[in-house]
Amino acid sequence: MAGPVPPFNPLHVFAVAARLGSFTRASEELGVSQSAVSRQVAVLEGYLGTRLFQRERHGIGLTHEGAALRDEVGPAFDRIVAAAERLRQDSRATPLRLRVYSTIAAKWLLPRLHRFEAAHPGIAVRLSHSVAPVDFRRDPIDLAIQLGEGSWPGMESLRLMPDILQPVCSPRLLEAGPPLRGPDDLQRHRMLVSRYRRDDWRDWLAGIGRLDLLREGMEFTSSVLTYQAAVEGLGVAIGQMRLLDHDIEEGRLVPLFGLPVERPLAYHVIWPADRPPDHKARAFLAWVRAEAAG
Repeated sequence: MAGPVPPFNPLHVFAVAARLGSFTRASEELGVSQSAVSRQVAVLEGYLGTRLFQRERHGIGLTHEGAALRDEVGPAFDRIVAAAERLRQDSRATPLRLRVYSTIAAKWLLPRLHRFEAAHPGIAVRLSHSVAPVDFRRDPIDLAIQLGEGSWPGMESLRLMPDILQPVCSPRLLEAGPPLRGPDDLQRHRMLVSRYRRDDWRDWLAGIGRLDLLREGMEFTSSVLTYQAAVEGLGVAIGQMRLLDHDIEEGRLVPLFGLPVERPLAYHVIWPADRPPDHKARAFLAWVRAEAAG
């Protein structure tokens, strides 16, 4: 049966002093005072009931018992250091695993991700996408970006940006089709609908007090396809405005009517409350917060 574990910090200080043959050099390596090294060695000697060092003319030397302990403890500490370094290197090589919706990945995250890689060249990112609620117990991921009110049981969250809705269309539709000067003009245009965001048109129209304009539209299996249909001039889509910065800046889409509606939802980064973010996740959280604020 294993006996009691000796005091670890004094044992570590002893191993360093024994390897270097000097309390002064040990204090420099450990970043403490020489008197602190002496006290730690004294604690270990008191625990073991024997002297480990003896004063010599030009410094200190190991006693017979100290040399025997050094021969046992030194390699053990070397193995501990080597094991910790292997784990540290493995941790650096393991990618940061993100789960996102395909729309936010394609429209917001991917156009910005090169900036994260430039700032953190040692952190690889592995993206996966799904519209299903994330389950950290089942899914091999570290962080997820989800849309919600900010409360997920058993999760911690960081709010990124609000969900702001506004109709968008392509410049070609504005040039070639009937006018789009106000919401009433939607009656002469096709509404483009994403299957997973069927309520967006209803929420926007309710927000401006014009639910009477709601009708069936052309449905697509994703918001990415819905926005591409708008770019191609097939109709008017209801846009998630924070995700369409690049499309609007580059002239592929035009926001209509100047009537944005903010829903009581927002995009959040979430992670399990019982699994604190590691250094890779913390770096991503700081970066993505700054990107969303900008």
